[in-house]
Amino acid sequence: MSAFRRAVLLVCAVLVCKAISGQTQPSPTTTEKPAVFSAPLELIHDKPFVSVTLNGHGPYRFLVDTGTGGQALVTPELAQELSLPVVGHARLKDPSGLGEQRSDITRIEALNVAGAEFSDVDAVVHNLYGDVSCQGVLGFTLFEDYLLTLDFPGHRMMLSPGAIDNQAEGSVLPFRMPDGVPVVDLQIDEQPFRAQLDSGGTGLSVPERDLKELKFEETPVDFANGESVSTKFQIKAARLESDVKLGRYTFKQAFVEIDSAFPLVNVGSTPLQHFVITFDQVNELVRLYSREETLHLDASPPPVLLLNEPQRQPSDSKLVPVG
Repeated sequence: MSAFRRAVLLVCAVLVCKAISGQTQPSPTTTEKPAVFSAPLELIHDKPFVSVTLNGHGPYRFLVDTGTGGQALVTPELAQELSLPVVGHARLKDPSGLGEQRSDITRIEALNVAGAEFSDVDAVVHNLYGDVSCQGVLGFTLFEDYLLTLDFPGHRMMLSPGAIDNQAEGSVLPFRMPDGVPVVDLQIDEQPFRAQLDSGGTGLSVPERDLKELKFEETPVDFANGESVSTKFQIKAARLESDVKLGRYTFKQAFVEIDSAFPLVNVGSTPLQHFVITFDQVNELVRLYSREETLHLDASPPPVLLLNEPQRQPSDSKLVPVG
């Protein structure tokens, strides 16, 4: 397999350590819920984006990232454009526990997505690096009062009241929420692993420390450079000899990415493309549905470089190298 390099944006759990007011940050309030809120889901390099308005302005393109444990992130440019007030500060770390960056927390009076309006949303101000132009991120905990459905095959996002039926078609799995990010159990070659369901990630990645537990068709090779909110690292990749099982679904001899920064398996947007996936944060359940039970997973799609496209912002020099 020939190696190639591409930029990877990994937005991970946000840790909020201090607020100027000294008060506990409130959960965002929402409008009265109809049966279902629904909006188109724009998939770019397999990642899900939606249009949002902030304080009546927009629309803006935001990434829907179940791998971000805060309510939201906004770029410094958008925070300045809307004159969002600073209400506290955050210290940002990724699951590696290395590196730390300090950022402002701003307050959004009204955030509207898919027709649902969230009030008093706290958003961390942070640069978003990568190959897609977007103005912010919607984190997993923003949707704690809803069933959040990401219908990748149908290109729709839905927010609805209620609870997941344990007898629903597909696979219904329990999840845990360390740092506000959903973590489930899966098996690789019948061995158990904990895995984040991360719609803002890319492919299926495994920690470098677990390599000795896995068998590959060929020796892993350099594949890409990765960045989180606080670290940067090299990614290797190879195809597994064995299968990956997530609930009732099996990825046959999946192509996996290998990184040195994160302690858990990460199921990113490319493997999630096969599913309609619904999260129930109240009951900590997730439903996965696909028409096929045997799935194939190749490399995540590389960015398309356009002629005369604007120069991208360079990576933050304060990111800590890992590995």
